[in-house]
Amino acid sequence: MITIPQPTLIPLKIQAKSYLPTDFGDFEMLAFSATDENWMPHLALVAKGTDLNATVNVRFHSECVTGEIFHSSKCECGAQLDEAMAYFQKHGGVLIYLRQEGRGIGLINKIRAYQLQQQGLDTIEANLHLGLPIDNRDFTIGITMLELLGIKKVNLLTNNPEKMRIFERSTISLMNRIPLEIKANKHSEGYLSVKKKQMGHLLKEVV
Repeated sequence: MITIPQPTLIPLKIQAKSYLPTDFGDFEMLAFSATDENWMPHLALVAKGTDLNATVNVRFHSECVTGEIFHSSKCECGAQLDEAMAYFQKHGGVLIYLRQEGRGIGLINKIRAYQLQQQGLDTIEANLHLGLPIDNRDFTIGITMLELLGIKKVNLLTNNPEKMRIFERSTISLMNRIPLEIKANKHSEGYLSVKKKQMGHLLKEVV
């Protein structure tokens, strides 16, 4: 089982917020950080019409430059982000966007891990070969952001049981899980297989 990092000791604040029209519809974007000088704040996108006092549809999504900006086929991150935003426009919800690139190891180390994967290592083996943790993300940051938004109950869009477990130690009730599975391609099959078989992700379509 993956060890979840201890909760962040830096208190977050809502530093800025603004209306954000997108291809998927209208959102309110909020920036969260300890200080207003942080150039890489965590973000929340609240879909127009979302009732934060009801059970809120939520996605904890960690930044993925390769998948979201450059449309890499090695992962499903970009497609998951798009599907979550589209879902929230139809059903209401909040996207919690965490600046935890490469499962928390950063973009440079992620590219180094990609190079090792080209040599035959899987995603876990590559991180360990570099002396890095398998998953260094801190989802308690997302809990803090939800608390600052006043959210008490959520339906979570996820395939990752670790994101679900974090609610067991929070003031927020997890009501339901909503699967967010993306069909594998020839480049992502191995990546998704490791997620399912070694990391316990709830993926029905992956062999």
